[in-house]
Amino acid sequence: MAVFAEEVNLAGYTTLRLGGPARRFVEATTEAELVAAVRKADDAGEPVLVLGGGSNLVVADAGFPGTVVHVGARGVERTAGDGDTVLVRVRAGEDWDPFVARCVSDGLAGVECLSGIPGRVGATPIQNVGAYGQDVSETIVEVRAYDRRARACVTLDRDACRFTYRHSVFKGNDRYVVLDVTYALRETEESQPIAYAELARRLGVRPGERVSLKEARDAVLELRRGKGMVLDAADPDSRSAGSFFTNPILTSEQLAGLERRVAERLGPDAAFPRYPEPDGRTKTSAAWLIDKAGFAKGHARGPVRISTKHTLALTNPGGASTADLLALAREVRAGVRDAFGVELVNEPVMVGVAL
Repeated sequence: MAVFAEEVNLAGYTTLRLGGPARRFVEATTEAELVAAVRKADDAGEPVLVLGGGSNLVVADAGFPGTVVHVGARGVERTAGDGDTVLVRVRAGEDWDPFVARCVSDGLAGVECLSGIPGRVGATPIQNVGAYGQDVSETIVEVRAYDRRARACVTLDRDACRFTYRHSVFKGNDRYVVLDVTYALRETEESQPIAYAELARRLGVRPGERVSLKEARDAVLELRRGKGMVLDAADPDSRSAGSFFTNPILTSEQLAGLERRVAERLGPDAAFPRYPEPDGRTKTSAAWLIDKAGFAKGHARGPVRISTKHTLALTNPGGASTADLLALAREVRAGVRDAFGVELVNEPVMVGVAL
């Protein structure tokens, strides 16, 4: 049975440890409870925030003036697919990294490079979670969701999810509440081809080669810990929402503008990271832009700071407010814009605030 409470402080439910109280808080441990709680709030005409692991949220100091539904429905079902493919259907409330660990242990490849990412399974399709050369869109077959507009449960296949870089039909759109996600994984002890150069170097292989699933997971966890990107109560740098800004994807005109700004600021022979996209645009590194704009690791503004391990993470070592965090984010965004003419976009979801 769902548990109800009032004036629950949301800081305890986010990895940033920031955010004010929810007017009403519902702990939903089954799909039926989740749908019923959302439907009840919709019928009452009040705002709804569906909350998973809180790893990708920036919540206002004033809190949330409606109903927060905490997704706790759990369950993993495995069925055979074609050939060596295994379909795994996972409830939205399952914690993501334990699920990845289970896949590695069971010899299922496709998500091993997404090890160490905090949050719950239901969030993974929303922002097309990805890291170290893998995105969940590569393995997601379908997403079941509650459609608040149709007031019915629906199934969206991969095309209907409209996955792009850190985006999907679910992001920035409160129409759908994710109920479960089905992944198509490959039954093998070998990883998918290692696509990310930094990971390949750590593993001592060339990009495109494979390693054991355990080797891939262990190397990813090691890299993430070195950047403060694995939740650790003893590491204040891990008190963050992960990467705060997405890597900019530039048109040819924007790329030419960046080339000009880099040459003016760093010299005519200066180079910057660039990665061609399938649509002809070019992705560059937000971390590089932040660093070269003058924001070093550990740069602080009041009680918040850039991580001492990774320039993309904004952290709350303790005693900060959401207002403090946003002030730092705006300072960094303005500095990159002034230096390079590139507008950084926040990756976390903003609740009751805007950057």
